[in-house]
Formats: sequence, structure tokens, C-alpha cells
Amino acid sequence: MTSYEPRNPQKDELLSPDNSVFVLIDYQPTQVNSINSMNRHELVESITNLTALMRAYHVPTIVSTVNVANGRNKDTIPQLKELVKDLPSYDRTSINAWEDREFNDAVKSTGKKKIIIAALWTEACLTFPTLDALKEGYEVYPVVDAVGGTSKIAHEMALHRVEQAGAKMTTFAQLACEFQRDWNRTDTVAKFVKAMQDKGIFLKLE
Repeated sequence: MTSYEPRNPQKDELLSPDNSVFVLIDYQPTQVNSINSMNRHELVESITNLTALMRAYHVPTIVSTVNVANGRNKDTIPQLKELVKDLPSYDRTSINAWEDREFNDAVKSTGKKKIIIAALWTEACLTFPTLDALKEGYEVYPVVDAVGGTSKIAHEMALHRVEQAGAKMTTFAQLACEFQRDWNRTDTVAKFVKAMQDKGIFLKLE
């Protein structure tokens, strides 16, 4: 029962809190209310749980919205805003966040080459920055159970397109296990168990 020491995050092919950056794009009322690829309540619960996981493991998080400053859209939904209220939010006019200078600079300033992405919609605000980041040599991991599109087929075809380009699909449970990695890392076991309980994967013991 002897575990190896934690791997060098710069050389680790697996995701860890030390080699990743999380980008959270356009979880705003208009976008959420136009999702038709999954149940919207489940979507909100999933992205809230995912964002809480990222904050619990201290993963650098970049938040972006579209068309808030010009009054055309509302800000990030309250469930997420509460979790990221200490972070700057990069508002844009561009559909593709990668084409916004402040957002782009914020991602690159973290120095992380593995981008965990959640964005609405899958077919636009997730697809476009994913393709651009891949082209620039980043690894991109869409969290498929926390994103959605305007239809099931739009969502699925968008994921197919970015996967063909080299994106690596992942899920909430896979990320949580990938971050924790070893039960011997006792400083984060409680965070891991809480995240899985909040997601409904582990039963809460009374």
C-alpha cells in the first residue's frame, strides 16, 4: 500500500489542479433558457457542481460573459455568480471568447496548457474557442455533462467536431477522480467526497 509521490504536473498526461485552467463561458439566463439538448435544471445543477469542484481544488478559473456591458444580456446566473464572485468576469461582444483580447490574455497568463472548458452553447461558444486553442497547442477538455446546445443534434455534432480536431471529452466524475487520484492525499479527501455527494454519486451518510 505504498503510493508513488504525486507526478510532476508539467509532465503528467492526466489532469491535475496544478496543470489545468477552467474556463466558464456564457452561463447566462438567455443561454440557459435556450438549451434543448438536456434538462435545463439538470444543466444548472451540473455546472454549479462542476464550478464548486474547481474552486474546492483551487483550479485557476476564467469567467466570461457576452453582451452584459452593452445591456443586451444579463450576467452569469446567480447559482454560479455566488461561487465566482471573487473573480473578474471578462465581458465580450465576440461569440468566440478566444477572439476577445482580455479573455485570451487571462487564459494564457495562467501558464496552463490543459484547458477544461464549459460553455453555452456547445455548437458556438464551446466549439470556437476549443478549435482555436487546439490550433495553438493547448489540450482542451470539454465537460460534456455540464454543457448544452440548442438541440440534441447540435450539441452532439459540435462535440463530434471538436473531438475530431483533438479535444478530449470528460465528465464531472472523471475530473473529480482525476484530481483526487489517491485516497492517501487526505487533505482533499473531504472535498472529493463532498463533491461526489453534491452530485448525487455518493450517498450522504446521516
